[in-house]
Amino acid sequence: MDRTEGSRGDIEFLYRQHGAALVLFASTITGERSRAQDAVHQVFLKLIANGDLSRAQDKKAYLFACTRNAVLNERKFQDRHEPLEMDAAWFSPPHRDIAGERNLRRALAALPDDQREIVVLHIWGDLTFAQIADLLSINSNTAASRYRYALGKLRDEMSAKENSCADPR
Repeated sequence: MDRTEGSRGDIEFLYRQHGAALVLFASTITGERSRAQDAVHQVFLKLIANGDLSRAQDKKAYLFACTRNAVLNERKFQDRHEPLEMDAAWFSPPHRDIAGERNLRRALAALPDDQREIVVLHIWGDLTFAQIADLLSINSNTAASRYRYALGKLRDEMSAKENSCADPR
């Protein structure tokens, strides 16, 4: 096997391992699943064209940074903004809670952009606060603090939705 085949295999493995989380992350920025998928695919196509990732110290964080940059660059050239489809499959638990998923998506959408990015990077991207701090060029304590604030807002929003659903008026 030559180096190109090995590199493509490594890149394919990374796509299978992190692709869904990268699309979710890009979706939080673009608000549109198809644009998010396009950005992630462009990142991986460039990786295949340019070779392997041997120079990247933290491959997962590098992929998130590349995806974020691809989305932000695409946004510069795009004037239209379409909302994320409510039926987009963000989660795939065995017993899917559609109402809970909608409430969580609404609560996530209500968060400030900087907090929403950190929640998605930490929970779905499985990045540490240090990795997030490097990616977003902020202090790791700031990343952790924004995460805590976001969780508090999500908790309040989700419990408000549950209480309003339980209210028999």
